[in-house]
Amino acid sequence: MNARVRSGERRAEIVGAALEVIAERGYRGASLAAVAERVGLTQQGLLHYFPTKDALLVAVLQDRDRWDAVPDPRWRVDLLASLVEYNAMRPAIIQTFSALLGESVTEDHPARGYFTERYARVRESMAAVLRAEYGDSLPNGLTPERTAPLLVAVMDGLQYQWLLDPESVDMPGAFRDFLRLLGEPVD
Repeated sequence: MNARVRSGERRAEIVGAALEVIAERGYRGASLAAVAERVGLTQQGLLHYFPTKDALLVAVLQDRDRWDAVPDPRWRVDLLASLVEYNAMRPAIIQTFSALLGESVTEDHPARGYFTERYARVRESMAAVLRAEYGDSLPNGLTPERTAPLLVAVMDGLQYQWLLDPESVDMPGAFRDFLRLLGEPVD
């Protein structure tokens, strides 16, 4: 195996460990030393792959986006329910995303720009999904652009409630109930 492949595998291992540490401690509580320890490196060894904690955070977020792309405008509204069901099978990923999102609302957080841009893309994509399904006006009279932030808020809000009390919050069921409020026939 050549050095480039080994280096790529090592970077992926470090990103995975960083994801775990951030999920457990949040970004501010996560340390490069803790990540390095998980992968059997010194902190200096880890800095060879990621020169700063912020660079490692960006790698974690980019890696997450590879598995969790923003819904495509060609999606149907009913596929969003499948996305929520899929998320319910990945509590660690959802916990990490939620922890980083919560922390990123502060002015100096290194992921603030990432989340601001991501939410703009998500709202735009959700509006396109809604427009493809309903046209310029949903049954409730709102435009897709007015409904998109509400749809995103419901998805994210359900994630927080589910993370806090998974036994009491049926995230996929509650989302299907929300789709019914939009006028969607849901099984």
